Amino acid sequence: MNIFRFAGDLSHVFAIIILLLKIWKTRSCAGISGKSQILFAVVYLTRYLDLFTTYVSLYNSVMKVLFLATSGATVYLMYVKFKATYDHNHDSFRIEFLLVPCALLSLVINHEFTVMEVLWTFSIYLESVAILPQLFLVSKTGEAESITSHYLFALGSYRALYLLNWVYRYMVESHYDLIAIFAGIVQTILYCDFFYLYITKVLKGKKLQLPA
Repeated sequence: MNIFRFAGDLSHVFAIIILLLKIWKTRSCAGISGKSQILFAVVYLTRYLDLFTTYVSLYNSVMKVLFLATSGATVYLMYVKFKATYDHNHDSFRIEFLLVPCALLSLVINHEFTVMEVLWTFSIYLESVAILPQLFLVSKTGEAESITSHYLFALGSYRALYLLNWVYRYMVESHYDLIAIFAGIVQTILYCDFFYLYITKVLKGKKLQLPA
């Protein structure tokens, strides 16, 4: 644990809280990609299967339960409770184009060819691109609400902070994980245009728009 990882975890939790509050308070899923939320749920399910077999720390276990519970709650709110407000027409990204390549890549490039390790690797690859349906939805609709923009910024900040965490661990502990680092860099790059627009528009009180 270090300050960068802790800050990254807080940013991740903050992003999830923003999303859930947005859906619950407005009683609407407008502007939120259900497909991205399904992908994130798959990420947590495949990554945290070791919850009942491997104990690292209380903090680690609590965070795993939190991410599993909140991702399940988000999918439930979008596809069950507030299903009528979900924009199926614009949320049309073909997630199989993400799931299949990530699955194949995890079978080929992993640290160890075991079930748990392959699933962990798959979750790392999938998380790096899971936000694409959300960015595609924003691009297709032409703009994003401020609250949705805050959610995306917090989520992107989480990954950027984790990159700093890996740099810190390499410098202090001589530890590095090339798979996680590569996936993290890809994920951060996907957010770059959004970060720029967020800083230049949303923070100035304007609506965020992505080029179609």
